[in-house]
Amino acid sequence: MIQLYHNDMSSCAQKVRIVLAEKGLEWKGHHLSLRDGESRTSEYKKLNPNGVVPTLITDSNETIIESTVIMEYLDEKYPTPPLKSVAPYSRALTRLWMKQLDEGIHLSLASISNALAFRYQHMEGKSEEELQKYFEGIPDPSRRERIWDLTKNGVESKHFLPAIQRFEKLFLDMEASLQDNKWIAGNVYSLADIAYMPYLTRFDHLNLLGMLEKLPHLMNWYQRVTQLESYKEGIGKWLNDKYLKLMSEKGTEAWPRVKRLLQSL
Repeated sequence: MIQLYHNDMSSCAQKVRIVLAEKGLEWKGHHLSLRDGESRTSEYKKLNPNGVVPTLITDSNETIIESTVIMEYLDEKYPTPPLKSVAPYSRALTRLWMKQLDEGIHLSLASISNALAFRYQHMEGKSEEELQKYFEGIPDPSRRERIWDLTKNGVESKHFLPAIQRFEKLFLDMEASLQDNKWIAGNVYSLADIAYMPYLTRFDHLNLLGMLEKLPHLMNWYQRVTQLESYKEGIGKWLNDKYLKLMSEKGTEAWPRVKRLLQSL
């Protein structure tokens, strides 16, 4: 049976769970607490040297990491129902939309989430010395520095403004595509739609959907995808009330400041 190392609220794990649901595949889950450092143990790093989730173990006992790669693998290995158009151009568009995620969008989401909400989890009950030791467990030095700065400085972090600007551009691009198409990469529901569901969901949980106020096609898309059964299976049933409360409270507090930042650009 397929095995998945994942986390309930991880946006990358959410994408993979949605694909598994779309394909109707059974899988065995291994839930890791990211706050407790369970993805950074030496044992887990034998599977995923990056110390992140998700990690997929195939039914042939092969290990695959990186959510975008896992999604592509599942669609190729289990082609029914297909999650790409048969038209080469639409397939290319799907890949282009997904490619963006690994070229800065996911990093921007992590920056926004940490600056607004997760910084409080990082700091909770820890002295500065304990906090530094906690961050030393992050293998990638650039990621370690970024999360440290976001935790210490929040919205004032040098990483926050570029991150929110990147999403403003992304949302405008999605709106433009959806003006002419039913789905993000054309008129066929695809991996591109699945890939972006968790990102809009995170903005929803952070009460930042005010950014979509003048983007009716994107808001309509988001409302449609949240009604899909696979969305409910991959995201809805895994929602963590503790995280939701934190994100809602801190995001609501920060929204007026974020709105002013966006208006000043």
